[in-house]
Amino acid sequence: KVMPELTFEGLIAHWREHGFKNIVTMVGAGISTSAGIPDFRSPGSGLYSNLKKYKLPHPTAIFDVNYFQKNPAPFFTLAKELYPGSFEPTPAHYFVRLLHDKGLLQRHYTQNIDTLDRLAGVPDDKIIEAHGSFYTNHCLKCKREYDMAWMKEQIFSDKLPRCECKGLVKPDIVFFGENLPTSFYTSPDEDFKDCDLLIIMGTSLEVMPFASLIQRPGPRCVRLLINRDAVGRSSFAPWMDASEKRSLLYGKPKNIRDVAYLGDCDAGVLALAEALGWDEELQQLI
Repeated sequence: KVMPELTFEGLIAHWREHGFKNIVTMVGAGISTSAGIPDFRSPGSGLYSNLKKYKLPHPTAIFDVNYFQKNPAPFFTLAKELYPGSFEPTPAHYFVRLLHDKGLLQRHYTQNIDTLDRLAGVPDDKIIEAHGSFYTNHCLKCKREYDMAWMKEQIFSDKLPRCECKGLVKPDIVFFGENLPTSFYTSPDEDFKDCDLLIIMGTSLEVMPFASLIQRPGPRCVRLLINRDAVGRSSFAPWMDASEKRSLLYGKPKNIRDVAYLGDCDAGVLALAEALGWDEELQQLI
């Protein structure tokens, strides 16, 4: 075992006594739900459950690049509802910022397109937006770049964003059928080389290749899951094999390094901050 007690309390005791130096965070929609942004897959409240008004052939079509080119209107209607600037960062976002302020954050990998990490003050060079974001936008025809302010004006004027060349301008969000940013593939070798703590928050670990990041750290790196559901099992994601080589092993006999806090992300980070004596600093950021 990497540490004597593979529990949340055991991890805190180990952190207080030995510390961690190179922390990588990987997060999904679950860290933004308390800001009012829906996640994708929760039955009833998730984004995919509430897209009937768009009359899509299937819920994920709204993020399909081929469908978007034929019928972009549903995406931009949804974008107006979810647009950055209408929401505030959550305690989980500010906890990542606090890790950076303390010189502990190696990198922050996010599936989210809401840019709340930036708003919380996590620097650009620490963030890898694996699924892109609204931060930059490009014409699909001539590749001209447009900034966030321009795109926001178009969306809130209920216009389809058109380039001067008449091409459709699309936010640099990674749709199904598009490649992830180059940095997602080039950074992990460096980031996980000396990573001693991987914090996984608010993600179903269903979407590849993002979910495969849990396999990148070395065997002595502690992996902490803060999530409502007990994800990281083959029962949750088909790509995780039953032999457990790809899975998180918290609660399993062969576990040597995995810890789970099953609950809301905000509650998890607030409990961490309090136990580490960081609660005042976190509250000041919030």
